[in-house]
Amino acid sequence: MAMKRKVTNGRSKRIAWTKENIRDLKAHSKSKTPVAKISKLTKRSEGAIRQKALALDIGIGHRR
Repeated sequence: MAMKRKVTNGRSKRIAWTKENIRDLKAHSKSKTPVAKISKLTKRSEGAIRQKALALDIGIGHRR
């Protein structure tokens, strides 16, 4: 996955979620991978991952 962020005025540009990214996120959710690890693998922030999981209505993160 060659995702490059274009920097404009000191801010990184938004990268769209592909079908492959969503498939990977769902797989990590099922295997209960910590959000910090998913963040490093996908090169996205923890907040972005949590927001996408919320939008997809999948559980991610703490399981108490």
